[in-house]
Amino acid sequence: MGQVGHRIDVEGLTKRFGAVTALDDLTFSVRPGVVTGFLGPNGAGKTTTLRCLLGLVEPTQGTATIDGRHYRDIADPLGTVGAALEASSFHPGRSARSYLQVMALAAGVPVARVDELLRIVGLSDFAERRVSGYSLGMRQRLGLAQALLGDPPVLILDEPANGLDPAGIAWLRGFLRSLAGEGRTVLISSHVLSEVQQSVDDVVVIARGRLVRQGTLADLEGGPGAVLVRTPTPEVLRDALGTSYEVTEEGPHLRIAGATTDEVGHLAHQHGVELHELATEASDLEKVFLAMTSDEEVPS
Repeated sequence: MGQVGHRIDVEGLTKRFGAVTALDDLTFSVRPGVVTGFLGPNGAGKTTTLRCLLGLVEPTQGTATIDGRHYRDIADPLGTVGAALEASSFHPGRSARSYLQVMALAAGVPVARVDELLRIVGLSDFAERRVSGYSLGMRQRLGLAQALLGDPPVLILDEPANGLDPAGIAWLRGFLRSLAGEGRTVLISSHVLSEVQQSVDDVVVIARGRLVRQGTLADLEGGPGAVLVRTPTPEVLRDALGTSYEVTEEGPHLRIAGATTDEVGHLAHQHGVELHELATEASDLEKVFLAMTSDEEVPS
C-alpha cells in the first residue's frame, strides 16, 4: 500500500428520476490525504451522488470526476478507485476467501493479495465461512477488503460503519485514518454524525440533494466551546463567573463562551448557585444535523 490519492470533483451535479429531483446543482470537492465525511439524512442524495461518481447512474446534468476523469475513462478502475456501496451484494454460497480470489483473478490481481486483505480487515479466522453466515458487520469488512483489492489511491465507502459494533467502529476509524495518512483520498458517507465525527478531517453536508456545508471539521464545529446553564439565580452566577468568560442570555439559559461544564459546575458549587440545567452547547455542525433531522429549514 501507499499511493498518492486523487482529487474528487463534483460540479453542478443534478439527477432527476421522473418528477423527483434527487440531486440539485450539487458542487463540492474532496482532497487527498484526509478522510472526508459525506453527510446527510437518509434520502439526502448521498448514494445517488456516489453512483454518479462511479458511473452507475448517468447524471441529468453536471459532472462527477476523479483526478479530472469520468470513471468510465479510467484505464485501470480497480487499481484507481475502491468502492463499497452495498454490504449484501456478495454471492451467499461462496466463502470470503473464494469470493475475493475470483475477484482477484478477474482483475489480474495476485491471489496472494487476498489473504493479506483478509488479515488486514480481521476476517482471517472466518475466511472459509460462507458469506451467507456473515453478520452485517462482517460483510462490511469483506466489502472493505474488496474495495482495497487493487490497492487503489481512492476509496469510496457508503455507510461503512453500519452494522459494526463499537470495537469495529473504533478499528475502522484508525484504519481509514491510516489510509489517508498514506496520501489516499478517502470519502465515507453516513447519515449518523456521531459515527464519523471522530474519524473525519473534512465534511461535506447535503440535504434534499443540495449542498449545505463544506469545510474542515474544525471549522464547521465552530470556535471555542460554550456551556448553556439554566438557574433561578442567573445574576448570582454572573457575579461568580466574573470577567473571565463572555456571558450572554439565550432564552431561559445563560450562554458561557469558552467554558467547560466542569468549570461552571465547580464555580456554581463554590458560590451556592442552584443549577437546573448544565450542558455543552451543540456545535454548528450538530445544529445543521438537528435542523435536517427535524425537517426544519437548513441554515445556510
